[in-house]
Amino acid sequence: MSKYELPRLPYNFDALEPHIDAKTMEIHYTKHHQTYTNNLNAALEKCSEDIQNKDITDLLNNLDIVPSEVKGAINFNGGGFDNHRIFWNNLTPNGGGEPQGPIAEAINSTFGSFANFKEKFTTSTVGIQGSGWGWLIFDPANNKVDYKSMPNQTSPRTENLIPLLGCDVWEHAYYLKYQNKRPDYVNAWWNLVNWQDVNDRYDKSKNK
Repeated sequence: MSKYELPRLPYNFDALEPHIDAKTMEIHYTKHHQTYTNNLNAALEKCSEDIQNKDITDLLNNLDIVPSEVKGAINFNGGGFDNHRIFWNNLTPNGGGEPQGPIAEAINSTFGSFANFKEKFTTSTVGIQGSGWGWLIFDPANNKVDYKSMPNQTSPRTENLIPLLGCDVWEHAYYLKYQNKRPDYVNAWWNLVNWQDVNDRYDKSKNK
């Protein structure tokens, strides 16, 4: 089977400072994301060729086709692999601000305003118990964007939702700089959001 590889980081480890420090970025990317990648490959090695040949996004969308003995491993590590490759591209130096274009219109339609969305996202994501992610998702069933929190590394794809923008609130994402101050981390994270990437993901999700 062809193995998944750690995707290229689109900027240097120190590029997101002062909001995310270089050491956290280095550990998060080279240790945590690499581990999810390695463990996903190990789980897939135990599967039949037809499972191995499916893209991880297809497997996350339909975990019922995955053998029960590796379903948990693929949910966790496959989610971790996919979540993080979205996360890195969701961020950019000199990002932040308010979105423009179609994603701004979609956010306003669901939440009433960007300010309402930002408050909902921040409050709900800071409030996640334990480890998990806060997501702006696109729901194909009702053709709208919404907020969704997910535990651990479970992907929104497992609920037939398309992830557009994710904030990782595992402690490894922020603890070196922010210690237990998760609200400070999430507030700083907004300064890095790559709205062009989110717009691109929204456009692709609409055209699926």
